[in-house]
Amino acid sequence: MVNENALTVSLEEFGLSKYEAQAYVALISKGTISASELAYYSDLPRTKVYPILLKLEKKKLAIISTSKPILCTAIAPEDAFDDIVQGQINKVNAMNTLVSNLKKVSEESKKSRGAEEKRYFNLSANAVLNRLKIMIESSKSSIHVIVDPGCLVLLTECKEQLLSVLRRDLELKIIIAPSSIGSESIKSIPDGAKIRISDIIQNCFVFDQTELMLIDGNDGKGATFSSTEILSANQMKVFSYVWKNALKIDSLNNMTKADAQEVYRIIRIINESALGHVLTTTLVSKIHEIDMLAFLEKNGINLKSKSLQEIIDIVDCSLQTICCGRADFEKGTKNITIESKMNSGHSLPWAAIVMAYLQKHGYTPRLVYQNHSQGGEKVHIKIAS
Repeated sequence: MVNENALTVSLEEFGLSKYEAQAYVALISKGTISASELAYYSDLPRTKVYPILLKLEKKKLAIISTSKPILCTAIAPEDAFDDIVQGQINKVNAMNTLVSNLKKVSEESKKSRGAEEKRYFNLSANAVLNRLKIMIESSKSSIHVIVDPGCLVLLTECKEQLLSVLRRDLELKIIIAPSSIGSESIKSIPDGAKIRISDIIQNCFVFDQTELMLIDGNDGKGATFSSTEILSANQMKVFSYVWKNALKIDSLNNMTKADAQEVYRIIRIINESALGHVLTTTLVSKIHEIDMLAFLEKNGINLKSKSLQEIIDIVDCSLQTICCGRADFEKGTKNITIESKMNSGHSLPWAAIVMAYLQKHGYTPRLVYQNHSQGGEKVHIKIAS
């Protein structure tokens, strides 16, 4: 059932007074009635009825008879309000045109000043995961990710979406923090994703090299940026630089977290402190003079208690990580081969670790170094008692 009081209020929004609205609703519901009946049904003061009828007639909402007693009839709503509704539509269209013109003036002004407005959306911590899933699923060519341990956990909750991406042969590259090495989160990332290790300064997702999501590692809040060519290009440059200098993780995947973390620490120590020292202060013929075990021990790594095979495994894993190299121990011939796909002495610190270990255990190893300008380098170590 229609609420007549609500209709009265709505008619007031069309510019009718309260009494005019009450009178029109009464006429619509009762049909042709006398002025006295209108006063009764509309609850209007008798002295107000005729002036109100004249106003309704002027607004083309009612017809008043010239006979006595006066009879009044409402004009049908579709006829009475057609002009009013059309007038409101014209006003709305005019307002939309005005807003569009003002927007054009604003954009032209910004362009003349060398500025262009782009859209971004802030996300609450609760909304980040759902939006991340949508953006992963909507990707068309590539996803590039830099994440700290907290956001890596968030990424693992998007496993189904990541699997969908990999099934479509999209490029998926992820850079993780060193503290994530060997974690369960890494093992939850689907096979096919390319993962490397580097120090992390931000949580950033780049989709198709144009769409961005940034996440605050402290409170979990995020923001998305669409069609931001300059910002996206800069973030891709940052990602490419970090990726190029990041370490591969493949050889660490099958290790325990403790072992993987230890290998990474050794790699960091060698790269940051030992490599330059070996290359600049020691000739190959004197590599046996470097006590790399003592050097590592000063930096918190103790390898003395490990077996020779464990030492070879550490060196092998490290070489795979940093230079696509390898270390191999032929027990029958007691030959150890250390190989690097990079030349210029990158294999020497690792050879020095093996040499120092053998010397500590009473062996007199002999070393032969081969440097191939195009094919990297090899170190052959012959174990002699």
